[in-house]
Amino acid sequence: MRQVSIEGIRDFDLDHIFDCGQAFRWNRRPDGSYAGIAGRRIANLRFDPCQQGGRLILSNVTDEDFNGFWKDYLDLGRDYGAIKKELAAKDPVIGRAIGAGQGIRLLRQDKWETLISFILSQNNHIPRIKKCIEALCCQFGEKAGQLDGEVYYTFPAPETLACLEPEDLAECRLGYRAKYLIGTARKVAADGLERLETMGAPDVSAAEAFEYVTSFPGVGPKVANCILLFSMGKYDCFPVDVWMKKVMNDLYGLESVKEISDFAGRTYGSYGGIAQQYLFYYVRQISRRQSADPLTLENRRK
Repeated sequence: MRQVSIEGIRDFDLDHIFDCGQAFRWNRRPDGSYAGIAGRRIANLRFDPCQQGGRLILSNVTDEDFNGFWKDYLDLGRDYGAIKKELAAKDPVIGRAIGAGQGIRLLRQDKWETLISFILSQNNHIPRIKKCIEALCCQFGEKAGQLDGEVYYTFPAPETLACLEPEDLAECRLGYRAKYLIGTARKVAADGLERLETMGAPDVSAAEAFEYVTSFPGVGPKVANCILLFSMGKYDCFPVDVWMKKVMNDLYGLESVKEISDFAGRTYGSYGGIAQQYLFYYVRQISRRQSADPLTLENRRK
């Protein structure tokens, strides 16, 4: 199998990257590696932090694939060590969150796939989001290939979904989100995918991109900020969901979305979205530990 090995990778952890709620088509293997698909590219990623400052092994990948796609997709050109130092210097509280998810990197994902994925994320939890997306791809995507005996499918094109009705998605079990998905696909098809793509250009402000993205059915402020952050490079965006409300209340005593957004803008600045990912991962890890603690479970029953 084709394989690329890159050494000297720092501030990188596959569990942190793929378990922080930013991507839904990657699955952990028993050996700790992750297998998944981005576009039409299928890969297995394995990371050894003990060799040469960190060794990343990409299977089913050529040198050309790595340099032309995966290096950018994994955001390997960004100095996350410097970002973490800057954030911790501004706010000592976030240092604890950074310590919990020190290997997080923000993936540079496809804009159309991210738009639909986060529409499906509304009032949903990660395992179910993944099932919904996989069902959608298996039914309406194209076969992209196999890896270790598993078949992978592309994400359906806007034009494919635009021709459907919400009831055509019944087997995907999307619930009320089906009508939003179809409405969004029709708007993207009508506007042209190029318009969505241009929202990630450096000369397009987060405010302009936010205005356009919120014009899609079912896209509110939280979903819009996720789309801007995870696919358009707007790293000052700070999505606020129930998890973030919890962590910002627990750590800073903030309650309203406006209070949280204003605080994030003042404190984290242009790296607000990256700070959000450290905080999101941190609160989920705390919640998991508490759920696994028998004493905590007993206290919850009282």
